[in-house]
Amino acid sequence: MESGKLTGTLTLAVFSAVLGSLQFGYSLGVINAPQKVIEQHYGRSLGVLPEEPLLQSENSTEKQEVHPSVVMYWSLSVSIFSIGGMVSSFLVGFIGDLRGRVKGMLMVNVLAVIAGLLMVTAKMWKPHVMVIAGRCVMGFYCGLSSGLVPMYIGEIAPMAYRGALGTLHQLATVTGILLSQVLGLEFLLGNDYYWPLLLGLSGAPAVLQSLLLPLCPESPRYLYIKRGMVEEAKKSLHRLKGEYDPSADLEEMRREKEEVEKEAQVSIAVLVRSSLYRQQLFVALMMHFSQQLSGINAIFYYSTAIFEKAGVTQPVYATIGVGVLNTVFTMVSVALVDRAGRRTLTLIGLGGMCICAVSMTVGLVYLSVYSWMSYVSMSAIFLFVCFFEIGPGPIPWFIVAELFSQGPRPAALALAGCTNWTSNFIIGMTFPYIEALCGSYVFILFAVLLFGFTVFTYLRMPETKGKTFEEIAAVFKKGKKQTPGTRKTGTGTGTGTGTSTELEQLKSDSQA
Repeated sequence: MESGKLTGTLTLAVFSAVLGSLQFGYSLGVINAPQKVIEQHYGRSLGVLPEEPLLQSENSTEKQEVHPSVVMYWSLSVSIFSIGGMVSSFLVGFIGDLRGRVKGMLMVNVLAVIAGLLMVTAKMWKPHVMVIAGRCVMGFYCGLSSGLVPMYIGEIAPMAYRGALGTLHQLATVTGILLSQVLGLEFLLGNDYYWPLLLGLSGAPAVLQSLLLPLCPESPRYLYIKRGMVEEAKKSLHRLKGEYDPSADLEEMRREKEEVEKEAQVSIAVLVRSSLYRQQLFVALMMHFSQQLSGINAIFYYSTAIFEKAGVTQPVYATIGVGVLNTVFTMVSVALVDRAGRRTLTLIGLGGMCICAVSMTVGLVYLSVYSWMSYVSMSAIFLFVCFFEIGPGPIPWFIVAELFSQGPRPAALALAGCTNWTSNFIIGMTFPYIEALCGSYVFILFAVLLFGFTVFTYLRMPETKGKTFEEIAAVFKKGKKQTPGTRKTGTGTGTGTGTSTELEQLKSDSQA
């Protein structure tokens, strides 16, 4: 069908949107490389560490040199980012529906610029306060952006490219991580003089995005279904897809709008309580748990320290190697996701990561016995990242938009986003303590979790490749047990809500 082609406007819209994802990735990775340099400034500002021993700290172990209060402020600098994201992810639906997806992304860019300015001026006052404040505001921005970007792309993408374009959110994220790692090298910006600029640059993509977003059309689904602006939606479809007959797309939106009007307003509270969406919600949340509790962020946040432990002489370059693999294998996922399917790639990814986590543990345990075991550990880390980016990395971000119709989609994205950020925060805060407790066996814990997630995906996750939003909803309705007193309506084509009683229940849930 001609409407499935990639037009210039669609390409511009997707590119502009994923600049928010690039910023998200940059902010995730930027804090890793310059850790020791920033800790020196924290120590001087707090007056707890003299300058001379700190300057020599690279030749001695970090644990002997760094004062507990510096460790506390450093941990907070890393984790406050996730706290900001956890809080703001609940507002994704509200911001997305308030003025539309495009204006929503434009509004939140103010936060990114403020965060960038706070960090770039960190040396002007107390660095630990300025960095923590900047990271908190940036986290708040990224919590909104990581929901709004997949929502917008999911709604404007033609069905044939929905998976590939959805995966671009993750590709931009890992490109941002890689960019932050390269710029974080000591001879570039990861040094005593330029580190505030390194952190402050995390606000730069917002400036470019603010210039490009006004040129992008609003989501036609938002215009038609949320605002009832049929002509505006038609214009938006023509801009995004070129000259074609939009009647099939408009008919699908009309049917979905009818369903939305039958339903009560789906807030987060209603979504959690309603049995109508329970299966989709369970799958969506487990997908996000599997992404974060796989141990990938333990590698992202503490990769340099892990490589040091594995005996690498230049761990920063090994970390950049991880970033390169990250980007390359996300490109592989972009190419495969609409061919192999979401379910298949997720299963391959989770299963492969489970095997790598076991291999990593074996390598770390026997490192003191066999020196060549460092190669086993490093190979396992690199493969772990490859498997992650094939499926479990990119797919959870856009599959939530596929699993839910227009009505509950913003609330579902907000809840999934909060789950993701909360898991991210828990791993960021607890991994150093778990590592201290478990030592070389720390990744066995992740291997057990990964095995559980693989089994869950095999048993419960449907394939969404090549299906309309209606057909995906029908898959869940078909597998859903009828509760006592409910009556089936037809064969479950996906155009109805499944049962009349469920509609009544949804309305009563919203009034409760």
